[in-house]
Amino acid sequence: MKKGEFLELDIIDINNLGCGVGRHEGKVVFVKGAVTGDKVRVQIIKDNKSFSVARLDAVISPSPNRRTESFCNAALSCGGCVYRHITYEHEKQIKYNFVRAAFDKAGLGEVRVLPVLSTEKERGYRNKAQYPVSNTKSGMKAGFYASKTHNIVPVDNCSIQNSAFADITEFVCGFCDKNGIKAYDETTGTGLLRHIYLRIAEATDEVMLCLVVNGRSFPAENELVCEATERFPWIVSIMVNENTENTNVVLGKNYRTLWGKDYIEDTLCGLGFRISPESFYQVNREGAELLYGLAKERARLDGSQTLVDLYCGTGTIGLSVAKDARTLTGIEIVEGAVECAKLNAEYNGIENAEFFCGDAGDAETILRCTHGNRPDVVIIDPPRKGSTKELAECLSSLDVPRVVYVSCNPETLARDCVWFRDCGYEIGEVQPVDMFPRTGHVESVVCLTRRLDN
Repeated sequence: MKKGEFLELDIIDINNLGCGVGRHEGKVVFVKGAVTGDKVRVQIIKDNKSFSVARLDAVISPSPNRRTESFCNAALSCGGCVYRHITYEHEKQIKYNFVRAAFDKAGLGEVRVLPVLSTEKERGYRNKAQYPVSNTKSGMKAGFYASKTHNIVPVDNCSIQNSAFADITEFVCGFCDKNGIKAYDETTGTGLLRHIYLRIAEATDEVMLCLVVNGRSFPAENELVCEATERFPWIVSIMVNENTENTNVVLGKNYRTLWGKDYIEDTLCGLGFRISPESFYQVNREGAELLYGLAKERARLDGSQTLVDLYCGTGTIGLSVAKDARTLTGIEIVEGAVECAKLNAEYNGIENAEFFCGDAGDAETILRCTHGNRPDVVIIDPPRKGSTKELAECLSSLDVPRVVYVSCNPETLARDCVWFRDCGYEIGEVQPVDMFPRTGHVESVVCLTRRLDN
């Protein structure tokens, strides 16, 4: 195949980046925007020895899995919603296949993977947004970075963000234009406003507006506060974040409150949480309640067990089930998250919980934090890179009866399940959960039970 060549392809699969997969003369061809079952005309834009990449030129015969109505008005180059062009039922099947394939590849074909669960809410589920801004001929625009670039694609109303964000973002851009405030330019290091950062507490409708600036202040701060709060009375917090570094990191270390509180308040699984700008909080609240509920079911707590929450973050999973445990011990290596977890426990009047800063994969740390007592149930929710073989061996050496594993990466989950199996644990049913519809991500929950013959 040559660059620029046109081909007709039958699309036989789709990957987790939203690219349709076809074959031509035995070579795999990836086509962004193509759907399993499509017959398409494509143009080759990249050709390697093992695969080619093509641009979708025309859909000759559409697949029944292709979405007929538009999901979002953002340009395809946005790259955020990789499954925007397929039906949601097909998306859930793709995510099931992804989890199934990960376990098959790890040699765990006998493990049962259940159909994907979801709240079925495809739109408006994100409660947090960080919009980069740019200067254009028609004024400041907010949007998202195009895939694998720092080119900003203007987006008026992102379909997966909370609907309250669009008007506030438009207002901020207009305010900046009116007051001569320019967007930050990465190439020159000039300009002031870098990002518009928004969070909403869905249970209370409280909104936080945080402006990330290349400096120490924001011009016309009083005017901004007056206009924003008059137009959007649900805004309860307006803050400035200082980020003067030449970096891709969105947020700097210093915050200043212009008006209102320095947090918003939400409820999750019946508990209250104060959410500051830097706090970790699940971006899909309803999806988190579904996921945590499944973890609770698999933990099978009856009030008599000691529960350990490893990689506990700000404590949301453990605290959501603390009332059903005798004691809760959370361990997290990020000190700031541990302090937030302690505050969350205090805020909710939970007195049977302790949180410690330490390595969640270290046996001595676990024993020290549990005062030498063997945990009855352990919940682990590691980052995308997964857990460690040493942790599986550690929990096995402690003879922990039940481990509930919450994962955001099917491949590392399957790998880690092999380690737990080899350490004497039976792998239960794997329940995928779609926390992030229209994206390529899928969460999973599985219970690992200590075999009686160990």
